[in-house]
Amino acid sequence: MNDGAAEARHAWINSGVFEVAPGVHRIPLPLPNDGLRAVNVYAIEDSDGLVLIDSGWALDEARDQLESALGELGYGFEDVQRFLVTHAHRDHYTLAVALRRNFGSRISLGAGEQPSVEALLANRQEAEAERLRRWGADDLLVKLAEAYGGKAPKSRSSYELPDEWLEGKVEIPLQARTLLAVPTPGHTRGHVVFLDSESSLMFSGDHILPHITPSIGVEPARADLPLGEYLDSLRLMQSYPDMRLLPAHGPTGGSSHTRAAELLQHHEERLDQTAEAIRDGAGTAYEAALSLGWTRRNRKLLDLDLFNQVLAVGETNAHLDVLVTRGILTSSATDGIVEYAAPGQA
Repeated sequence: MNDGAAEARHAWINSGVFEVAPGVHRIPLPLPNDGLRAVNVYAIEDSDGLVLIDSGWALDEARDQLESALGELGYGFEDVQRFLVTHAHRDHYTLAVALRRNFGSRISLGAGEQPSVEALLANRQEAEAERLRRWGADDLLVKLAEAYGGKAPKSRSSYELPDEWLEGKVEIPLQARTLLAVPTPGHTRGHVVFLDSESSLMFSGDHILPHITPSIGVEPARADLPLGEYLDSLRLMQSYPDMRLLPAHGPTGGSSHTRAAELLQHHEERLDQTAEAIRDGAGTAYEAALSLGWTRRNRKLLDLDLFNQVLAVGETNAHLDVLVTRGILTSSATDGIVEYAAPGQA
């Protein structure tokens, strides 16, 4: 990608306030790494205040940019009546928690996020370590221990429980529109999208992103088959009318049906590649991840930073487990480590 194309691709991260529909404004907020670059928060004008879809990460820079953007619209933090949060990852949830402490805004979150939020509040890390062991990734456990100096990460003090758990499919009436919260598990167990059918808008969070594929099942309380749930959730979105995408990361305006189809096709191709890695001799999720290419540049696993190595192994495991449910691979556990094979493979 040449410099001009790269600049155009990432123009969406530029700070400011961008009207994407009457009464709906996109506000990109910064993230502290070069991966996702920014997160889109959507401000909906409603009565004499605002409803925000997602909130950003609880960082001083993000808070300052959000305050400035709301000011351009003639509002302040005290005018934010409610945060509708697509999922509990910190770049979507934690600034809402910080602002609620000072201004009392209500926070709504999908009910499927409750086990993970409660695990974060209790600072329970054992499940994450146990998963890495099960995936054959002891090397990553050693690296993580070295990165944290042998200590567990500090308590997630930026988390609190929401004011409301959104149970199932829920209509959310606002003054000028009605949103429909629809559970779309996969990226996380409790991810929801918010549909404005009358305006043909889908606030898609991380479920459907225009340029990248979201991570699968990165959460303390991981589902048994997160990729299976994700694929089902993509098909569910195809059962609704085609809508204009308002994603959490990336530019707005794509077709929800077109992008859902592309993501389904991507994962079918990735499933084929993962099955081939097992047929070629990989046994565990870690070994399969080592043999696969990562990112658009087809990088090796060990060329990624440590955080993304962990994500990649979890992603590989998610694909392997779907392959088992489809009967393409088999799995067995020895001393707590899961190994995969093609039927009839020695």
